[in-house]
Amino acid sequence: MSIDLENMSLKELRDLHKTVGRQIDGYETKQKDKAKAAVQQAAEEHGYSLKELLGASKSVKSSVAAKYANPEDASATWTGRGRQPLWVKGHLDAGGNLDDLLIK
Repeated sequence: MSIDLENMSLKELRDLHKTVGRQIDGYETKQKDKAKAAVQQAAEEHGYSLKELLGASKSVKSSVAAKYANPEDASATWTGRGRQPLWVKGHLDAGGNLDDLLIK
């Protein structure tokens, strides 16, 4: 296959570029699908599913216990991670200490 790129217009070159890009993406997708099928088949031949072998279980995030509480509103708490709540900033700006807010 021979394409005369020198004599193509800019529009023709861009169209060709898009077409080639789509073909490359399609080729890569087909190759990945073939590889996945081969791996799945190999796993099944050994009596496993691919999910079992890869340990594809959903991770469970553990919650972190609150470490600090607002002395004026005990329902307002903070774990000490992430941005400081306004009530913590206000307490610190007023000269307070984080230790004052610790949950005991």
